[in-house]
Amino acid sequence: MSVFVAVDNIDKVFDLSNGGQYVALKGIDLEIRKGEFVSLIGHSGCGKSTLLNMIAGLDLPTEGVVSLESKRITKPGPDRMVVFQNYSLLPWLNVRENIELAVDEVMGDLPKGERKSIVEKHIDMVGLRPHADKQPAMLSGGQKQRVAIARALAIRPKLLLLDEPFGALDALTRGNLQERLMEICDEYKVTSVMVTHDVDEAVLLSDRIVMLTNGPGSKIGQILDVDIPRPRKRMEVVNHPNYYSLRSEMIYFLNRQKQIKKRQANKTQVAISRNNLEKVNLEIGFVPLTACAPLAVAKERGFFAKYGLEDVKLVREPSWRGIVDDMVAGQLDAAQMPAGMPLWLTLGGNSGQPVPVVTSLTMARNGNAITLAKRFYEQGVYTLSDLKNYLQKSKDQQHVFGMVHPSSMHNLLLRYWLAAGGIDPDRDVSLAVIPPAQMVSNLQSGNIDGYCVGEPWNIRAAVEGSGFSIATDLEIWLGHPGKVLGVREDWAMAYPRTHVALVTALLEAAQFCSQERHYEEVRQILARPEYVGTDIEYIQIGDPNVAVCSLEHHREYAHHLFFGEGVNRPSRTEHLWILTQMARWDKVPFPRNWLEIMERLCRVDVFSMAAREIGLFNFSYTRGKIEMFDGSIFNSEDPLSYLANQKIKREFRIEEVVLPVPGRLKVA
Repeated sequence: MSVFVAVDNIDKVFDLSNGGQYVALKGIDLEIRKGEFVSLIGHSGCGKSTLLNMIAGLDLPTEGVVSLESKRITKPGPDRMVVFQNYSLLPWLNVRENIELAVDEVMGDLPKGERKSIVEKHIDMVGLRPHADKQPAMLSGGQKQRVAIARALAIRPKLLLLDEPFGALDALTRGNLQERLMEICDEYKVTSVMVTHDVDEAVLLSDRIVMLTNGPGSKIGQILDVDIPRPRKRMEVVNHPNYYSLRSEMIYFLNRQKQIKKRQANKTQVAISRNNLEKVNLEIGFVPLTACAPLAVAKERGFFAKYGLEDVKLVREPSWRGIVDDMVAGQLDAAQMPAGMPLWLTLGGNSGQPVPVVTSLTMARNGNAITLAKRFYEQGVYTLSDLKNYLQKSKDQQHVFGMVHPSSMHNLLLRYWLAAGGIDPDRDVSLAVIPPAQMVSNLQSGNIDGYCVGEPWNIRAAVEGSGFSIATDLEIWLGHPGKVLGVREDWAMAYPRTHVALVTALLEAAQFCSQERHYEEVRQILARPEYVGTDIEYIQIGDPNVAVCSLEHHREYAHHLFFGEGVNRPSRTEHLWILTQMARWDKVPFPRNWLEIMERLCRVDVFSMAAREIGLFNFSYTRGKIEMFDGSIFNSEDPLSYLANQKIKREFRIEEVVLPVPGRLKVA
C-alpha cells in the first residue's frame, strides 16, 4: 500500500525567552498508509501534540518535511481536520448549525440541498438526531465530542487528526464513542492519527502504535503493529491472545521512559575511584527471583564494602528485557543475567547489534521448574508423554507457555524438554515472554497453560493450588548454570580491578548463601520488598523440602546451588551447549569462530583471581560431561554434529561473527 502521509526526518526546535532553545522532536521518520489508524503515545512533554500539529499544518517543522499524498504541508487545510479534547464548538450555535458552518465554508460550491443532506447524514452518523437543535450548553461531554467528530467528518477530510479526543469523558461514554468512531472509520476508510495517554484505547483503535521517547529531543522509540482483526468490540478485544502482550509492551515502554528520566536526574556520571579501584560507585541490575540471593546478601552483609565497593546500588528490574535495555544503553555497570544472555547479547540477539558481554561468575545453578495449570493434572497429565497425548487430542486449541526471555535457560530447557518428548515448541505450542513475577497471575487468569521460570514462582503456584510442577531442572539437566554475572566487555577493560573486586564480593556472598546456618537469614532478606517481595513461605534455600512438593506426585522443588566445587567458575563447555540450543531455534547464528567467541565470553582469569582472594586454592572447578535427561551427551569437540543430530529444530545459520574490537568504554 502506498504512503499517504510522510513525516520525513523532522526536527522541531522552540526558541526560549532566555535566548536558549528547546529541542522538542529530533529525527522523526514516519509513514502512514491510506485508511490506517495510527496512535501516538508517550509521557507528557514528549511532543505527541507537536507532531500532530505539524501534520495538521498548525505548526511547521524546523527541519524536515511533512507531506500528504506527496504534497508538502505548509498550512492548515480542510483535507486535514482536527478534533480536540475541548470540543471547540461555538456556544451560540446548535448541533446542526455547528456542523453546517464547517460544511458551508468548505463545500460552498455544492447546492444548498446537498450540503443540508451531508449535515443531516452526519448528525445521524454520530447518533445525535434527538439533540440536533440543542446548543452545546445543553449537551453532555460525550455528545459535544460527537458533534466535533461529525463536524470533522462532514467536510470529507483526507485525514482525521484526534488530540486526546476522549480524555475528558467518563468511562462508559468514552467506550461507546470509541466503538462508534471505529465503525465510522471502518465504513468510510478514514485515515486517522490520534494522540492518547490510554494504552487500552490505543490497542482498541489502532492499526499501529507509535511510542515516543522522553523529551527533549524526543524520537520514535518503538512502533507496534496491532494484529487484532477488525471489526473490534471493546468487551471482546481483551480476549484476543495478543491483547495483553501488546498492552504489556506499551506499559513496559512507558515505565522504562519514566525510569530513564528518574535515573538521569539522579545518576552520578563520574566514576569514583578509591581503595585502589577504578570505580567504587556501581549500579547492578537484578530481577526479583530467589537466585538474586548473592547480590542481596553482598549488599546487606557488607561484602561489597569489604572489597572496596563503597557505593553499590542494586537496581530492581521488572523483567530481563529491562536488564538488556539498561546494559545496552550503559545504564548499568553489571547485572544478574540468565546464563545465555551474555552470549545472546554478544552475538547480536538484541536487534541484530552485537554488544560483547563477558561473564566471570556463575552465581546460581538450577532453581527452575516447568509448571502447568492445575487443570492439566486433573485431566491426567503427569508426564511429558501425557502432555504430548493431551496436545494431540486438543489440536483445535491454542496452548501458550510462558518463559522469561529468549536467551534464558528457562526458554532453552523448556524447548529441549518439549522437543525430547516429540513436541515442537514453535508449532505444537506457542511460547510467550512474560516477566517472572507475572507468571502466577497469568496462569491463574488462564492467559497461559504453563511456564518455565525460576523460584519462588513455581513453589507459589503449587502452594496456592493454581499449578503443579511437571518437571524441574534437577531432572532435565542437574547442575546447569542458571544465573551469571554479566558485564560489558568494554566495562571490564576499563575497570579491571573493580571487576575482580565485584566477583570476589559476590563469590563470598554465594558461599554465605550456601551455608545452612544462614538459610533463614537469606530467606528473610529475599522476602523484603526491595528484593523478591513475596511471602517468606514461598522462598526456599538449601536442600529440597517435601513440604512444598507438588500435589500427590511428590517432586522436589527446584533448589539453587549457590556455591561449591564446580559451581561458580564459568564453563566454556556449558556456554557452548547454550550456543547450540540458541542456534537450534534460530535465535542467533552458530559462529564459525566459536572458539574465539567462547574465549572472549568466559573470563576465567577474573574468576581465578577472585577465588584466590577468598582462599579457594584446592578447589575443583569442573563438573564433568553434560548429560541431559533423555540420555544424550553433549559432544563439545564437535558441536555442529551435535546440533545437526537434533530431531526437532529450525534451519540454523553458520556465519563468521565479527565482534567489535575491545576498546574504550562507550556509554549511550
